[in-house]
Amino acid sequence: MESIHSKTLQDLEFPTVLKQIAARSLTELGKEHALLVAPISDTLELKKVLGQTSEYLSSLISENKIPAHSFDSINNELKLLKIENTTLELVGFRRISSICTTVVTHKKFFKKFKEYFPLLFEYTENFEVNTEIPALINGVIDKFGEIKDNASNTLLSIRRQKNQVKGKINQSFLSALNTYQSSDYLDDIRESVVENRRVLAVKAMYRKKIKGSVMGSSKTGSIIYIEPEATLRYSRELNNLEFDEKEEIQRILNELTGYIRPFSYLLAEYQRFLCHMDITSAKAKYASEMNALLPKISEEKQMYLRDAYHPLLFLSNKIKKEKTYPQTIELHSENRIIVISGPNAGGKSITLKTIGLLQLMLQSGLLVPVHERSKMCLFNKILTDIGDNQSIENQLSTYSYRLKNMNQFLRKCNSNTLFLIDEFGTGSDPELGGALAETFLEVFYERQAYGVITTHYANLKLLANELPHISNANMLFNGKTLEPTFQLVLGEAGSSFTFEVAQKNGIPYSLINKAKKKIERGKVRFDATISKMQKERSKMVQTGSRLQEEESKAREEGRKLEELNAKIKSKLENYQELYDHNQRMIYLGNKVNTLAERYFRDKKKRILVSEMLRVVETENSKRKKKTTKQIKIEKAKKAVTEKEVIEKVQIIRQEKKVEKKKAIVKEKNKPKTIFKVGDRVRLLDGKSVGSIDKLEKNKAFINYGIFTTNAHVDQLELVERKK
Repeated sequence: MESIHSKTLQDLEFPTVLKQIAARSLTELGKEHALLVAPISDTLELKKVLGQTSEYLSSLISENKIPAHSFDSINNELKLLKIENTTLELVGFRRISSICTTVVTHKKFFKKFKEYFPLLFEYTENFEVNTEIPALINGVIDKFGEIKDNASNTLLSIRRQKNQVKGKINQSFLSALNTYQSSDYLDDIRESVVENRRVLAVKAMYRKKIKGSVMGSSKTGSIIYIEPEATLRYSRELNNLEFDEKEEIQRILNELTGYIRPFSYLLAEYQRFLCHMDITSAKAKYASEMNALLPKISEEKQMYLRDAYHPLLFLSNKIKKEKTYPQTIELHSENRIIVISGPNAGGKSITLKTIGLLQLMLQSGLLVPVHERSKMCLFNKILTDIGDNQSIENQLSTYSYRLKNMNQFLRKCNSNTLFLIDEFGTGSDPELGGALAETFLEVFYERQAYGVITTHYANLKLLANELPHISNANMLFNGKTLEPTFQLVLGEAGSSFTFEVAQKNGIPYSLINKAKKKIERGKVRFDATISKMQKERSKMVQTGSRLQEEESKAREEGRKLEELNAKIKSKLENYQELYDHNQRMIYLGNKVNTLAERYFRDKKKRILVSEMLRVVETENSKRKKKTTKQIKIEKAKKAVTEKEVIEKVQIIRQEKKVEKKKAIVKEKNKPKTIFKVGDRVRLLDGKSVGSIDKLEKNKAFINYGIFTTNAHVDQLELVERKK
């Protein structure tokens, strides 16, 4: 599959789709990569990506939700790890630990639910799991991003010494504070903090009375801030310990970075995996919002888009709460090219763009908003010529540009190409431009390319009627109101309704009549005939849909009658078998009864035994002796039947469990009934109705007339309130 030209992506507004997917990504890296999504040339890879997106979509509506995949990019950390003797920052370690933990969670989840997500499970199996990295990082750095005290024995010792020194600093400072406060050397504020140190607020006149280091003064100069001499000695010791602490932390981080450095390739793989999951999640959310799905991928060149929506138009109209009209179109080897005609503003261009954009989305690993019975295939090339492409820079007119574009089409077009051309042949003299467009179309046809074009040219409509593998189509218009219905109808060309539209827009009839005389009479009649055919077609479609509906109803009724007939027949056969069996039992019973009476009278055992043996032999002669093979077959059938019954019972039990859960939830959500004496009630699992005689602490005493009983009020159901 070849790469698709950027102009085609622009023509079909594919970058807008990517922006909408990027908006649904959770991570910054995911947003960047979502904008780079492009058609996938490897067919096997494409099918995997489509399958993964479809699996993720299924998780959004199931109980087995895929775990969260949010992460912070570690690109800067990966760059540093490539450089020798570099050390990662604390925040970088936290990001790496988070990514490793998230990947482990996903790998465990997909292993557990591999039957539900086989392709995503297969994707996670491509890399190994490393639980040591997060364990080491979490052993050194706490959840607040700070180095733990027990990260090393040395660090633990340093921090304990620091705490002791801090205690001595506080103690010595408080001692000095109390001493000088009693001497009235201190200002009213007594103390302050300068450069993260506690200092005495000394009155300026007594500055020489206090031994210590001057740390500053107030703005007015009336207060001098002094760190007492006793405290100063401990502060120096604290500075030395803080320096040792920084050195030890740096050593720990260097060691941790050194351990992680060999696994940089694995961390890059982890990030790629989570980025892929973010994009897959965004694709699934996008698909969910527009009811998109994965259609069947045909190995042959066959495209059947049923109820296909233009994604951008669908989502735009969804916000505006307006209706979007779906289209149904089919391309296959017997109908490779479709020529859509009809008046402007009828939806021809949007139909063309819908086909192209859905094809691009599918080939880029995105799900498409179509009916579940739709079918799509893959094309090596998608060529488009849509809109006014006049180039001012190159001084090319619209028609010159389009001719240049057609030249590219002619060079690239083959049986693996899908071409989409809007307003085919326009921009030049209608007669000459139409003839050239017809020639181009014949070349596309000969090369067995697939495509859809829109046109107003009558000669192209006629060509589509003449060639076997091209068909006409039109966008339906209401003949009376001249309003578009936005429905594509295959099989016939559409009228441009040129004069009708002009008349509707207030052009005088005399001018329209004059214009009609200026053109060939045959052409007007041809356009009028097409217009009439469209109106008839519209009526036929309505009648056909009504008949189809009635036919489906009749078919359904017939099926139900057949099922009923089969059930009745089966019951009759069962009744006949039962009747025959009972008759035989009655006959045997009578025989045994006669023999018993005779034995009762004459007590002759020999005659009784011989008669009984004769009866048994007579019965056995009617039974066919079964071979070992037949017995085995019967046993196998019985085993299969028993298995089916067990499976059905399990399904029924599962359904009952679900119903029971729903009933419990419903019961919980149901407002609690407050019972009163005299109310008529019944037990939830009973049928008898009684009246409440007395209520005590959520217990009701119920009178059933013949007897009385008591039950908790939660077990009761109200039948009738006391009148």
